[in-house]
Amino acid sequence: MANENTENSKQVNENEEVGVMPSLLVGYVRRSNAGGAVKLSINTNAFGDCETYTTADGQTYVPLVISLDAIRKVIDGDRAVTTVSQLIFD
Repeated sequence: MANENTENSKQVNENEEVGVMPSLLVGYVRRSNAGGAVKLSINTNAFGDCETYTTADGQTYVPLVISLDAIRKVIDGDRAVTTVSQLIFD
């Protein structure tokens, strides 16, 4: 998979999948060729730009969102791919 330009990965994505709230495009979800799994592809540059949070036990996480409606369409084969994003809160 070719590396994406950092400028593109920082692009604010306002799509219907995560509502009207601005979001950072982080990656994509596809159904596996065998159909028994979903494949998650995260752009490492975009992932590094994401906000994180730390839990009480010291673990750090990146909160990401995938539209339930869109992922159902991917799983059902009605759609080839959908986005993985991080919501942007100003």
